[in-house]
Amino acid sequence: MTLHLPNPDGTLRTYEPWPQPLRDTRPIPGSAFTSRTVFSAAHVVADPYADTAPDGPAAVDWDATLAFRRHLWSHGLGVAEAMDTAQRGMGLDWPTAAELIRRSAAEAKAAGGRIACGVGTDQLTATVTTTLAEVRTAYEEQLAVVEESGAQAILMASRALAATAKGPDDYLEVYGHLLRQAAEPVILHWLGPMFDPALDGYWGSSDLDAATDTFLEVIAAHPDKVDGIKVSLLDAQREIDLRRRLPQGVRCYTGDDFNYPELIAGDGQGFSHALLGIFDPLGPLAAEAVRLLDTGDTEAFRALLDPSVELSRHLFQAPTRFYKTGVVFLAWLSGHQSHFTMVGGLQSARSLPHLVRAYELADELGLFPDPLLAEDRMRTLLKLHGVDQ
Repeated sequence: MTLHLPNPDGTLRTYEPWPQPLRDTRPIPGSAFTSRTVFSAAHVVADPYADTAPDGPAAVDWDATLAFRRHLWSHGLGVAEAMDTAQRGMGLDWPTAAELIRRSAAEAKAAGGRIACGVGTDQLTATVTTTLAEVRTAYEEQLAVVEESGAQAILMASRALAATAKGPDDYLEVYGHLLRQAAEPVILHWLGPMFDPALDGYWGSSDLDAATDTFLEVIAAHPDKVDGIKVSLLDAQREIDLRRRLPQGVRCYTGDDFNYPELIAGDGQGFSHALLGIFDPLGPLAAEAVRLLDTGDTEAFRALLDPSVELSRHLFQAPTRFYKTGVVFLAWLSGHQSHFTMVGGLQSARSLPHLVRAYELADELGLFPDPLLAEDRMRTLLKLHGVDQ
């Protein structure tokens, strides 16, 4: 069987999909990872039958959403819940995110899986009159939901704080206040403007060196309340420099979807753990690679994971914030959900040629548990777009 795939110039090319799975994607029973702590940021599955509008409340297929989390846990991965990958601020509103946190935390307890959940301020829309006290209150509301669920908290970057803060001291005040009241050590999340343009100048400066100094000042003042930091700046050297300056015992979780193999493998002065959106579609492959790293075989780890970088860089290409579309698309092709529909209508955020290339790269990596199902669904999408097969 062959597929006729469209090129950006309107011509077609012939592609022959792999007829059989290239690897066994079934879970491998065994203990947790020993060399790295690894989270996959997980997407949500929309309810395709809900009568909703792009700017209306999110409608989630809870059964399929929780089933995908069980899939990640079965491979030994932790789940980073209600994060950017779950479309926070891009279709997933706070009431639905709160329900997602509660449901997923309960599911994690039942499944014995690790979970950490995003704490933000997206129930608050900043205006010229918004105060730091209102930003703190919004954070506190979400922190309470996460802690009451029994999950670890991830303090996410806040659009409201970015819009309200006048300089570094305001960030020090807000984060210091939150860390002092946190019941358990949290993960601090620095999400760059390539993921969310509203976060430009976070930590009080558009100069990343100055912003890094403020970020480190927050951590240094409360090292006992910071489990680790999650860095999503797509700058490998900056992450390496930052992790070398962290206090003893504070982890660096890479969020660099461009350079993750080298950052996780590390160097003679340290390494990064992982909290990655790309580990949503790469779950079984990522787990296999980390288990190789657990044996000390860094070369085998890199040999298995390095080829996935081309797919990741494709999915996360600018505008990077729309990477979620490719993630959900691959989940559909892989059989984790029955449809290619997203909350907020975000399935329309990437072009057909972009999705076609994502399919090719994923197929070449052997990511599909059932290549024939992936091929059939790809054929359906192509016909929907007027491409005759």
